[in-house]
Amino acid sequence: MPEGVHELPDSKFHPPMSMHCAEWRLKNKVREKLGRTVTLGRSANLTKPINGRQACHYCGPCERGCVTKSYFNAAFTTLADALATGNCTLVQNAMVYRVLTDANNRARGVLYIDRQTREPKEVFARAVVVSAQALESARILLNSANERQPSGLANSSGALGHYLMDHLWVAGGAEGDFPDLHGSASLDGPRRPDGIYVIRFRNRHDEPKYPKFLRGYGFQGGASTGFNFGAPGFGLAFKQGLREPVTRLGLAGFGEVLPRYENFVEIDRDVVDAFGIPTLKIHMGWSDNERAMIPDMAESAGEMLEAAGAKNVKPWQVHDRIPGYGIHEMGVARMGKDAKTSVLNQYQQAHDVNNLFVMDAACFTSGGCQNPTLTIMALTVRSTDYLLSEMKKGSL
Repeated sequence: MPEGVHELPDSKFHPPMSMHCAEWRLKNKVREKLGRTVTLGRSANLTKPINGRQACHYCGPCERGCVTKSYFNAAFTTLADALATGNCTLVQNAMVYRVLTDANNRARGVLYIDRQTREPKEVFARAVVVSAQALESARILLNSANERQPSGLANSSGALGHYLMDHLWVAGGAEGDFPDLHGSASLDGPRRPDGIYVIRFRNRHDEPKYPKFLRGYGFQGGASTGFNFGAPGFGLAFKQGLREPVTRLGLAGFGEVLPRYENFVEIDRDVVDAFGIPTLKIHMGWSDNERAMIPDMAESAGEMLEAAGAKNVKPWQVHDRIPGYGIHEMGVARMGKDAKTSVLNQYQQAHDVNNLFVMDAACFTSGGCQNPTLTIMALTVRSTDYLLSEMKKGSL
């Protein structure tokens, strides 16, 4: 839903899904007492029919497939649209090894390994778009090193593989109960496919700098009414206590990780995957800036639940979260104006190879604290429009 908050830009949305009563209370009380914004998470699920796809009917879990195509999946949206044009050939079971180049250092296609036969095969094109997920895209470019670019294709800057970012995933938060908000517990009730989101409130653009750290974090979470599995007693007393519904709301922090050169990936020349392709060796750790967010996450989450009137509020923090758990890898082929310090331009086009594009989160120069998928898709649409216009002009 639109909120008019600078730290989470609005767009054109489908009608929002409903919020739980405890979520509405949190939203209203947190805005009133703390000036922070709680909103519904921006979901990849339809709430009204469009293009033959039906509205979500809350069956869950979405990751197991969606028979009504309500949940966004490339297989029955963007890929299906591409195949319908008749101008797209889908090659399945292909593990891309490297980008092929010609004598002028232009991309001319890719070499891939057939997953079933293990045979190497090649395909050729006027332009090559690598969109394999940030780490895999970096692996492809690093494995594409040649005599002219021995440190990796499109890597004259030396930035390829560096400035790796993830999110500081579920490192601090809190949960609390709302005993006055009664509801019915059910094991087969509707399953809303998204939760609530607390928009970043540290270091907002129109406020003084927060003294503890740069940038900040957001919260993901939600409320539910379930059975009281922690009821006391046994036998009949436990069964009766089990049926007493418990309404609980939890918040979990996702923190921004600053881009640092020393967080990087490189090719491990001693290890190959099942297809014979050299793998990545990953070097990444948190900085003091990220670590400073963790206790702040716990404190602020507890503060918001207290403001909403929650009982049994329990803040928590985890200091040994491992980079990569957020699975939001970003930044290893960063964009920029200067070819000496970046890999791609604003259209995700390689500075060194003008018919090579990297259209995923590898281009990010900052990770933010929000999930990156919508930004990845928006950048891809812009870059694809540019690519098509350049091809029509004959520049590529």
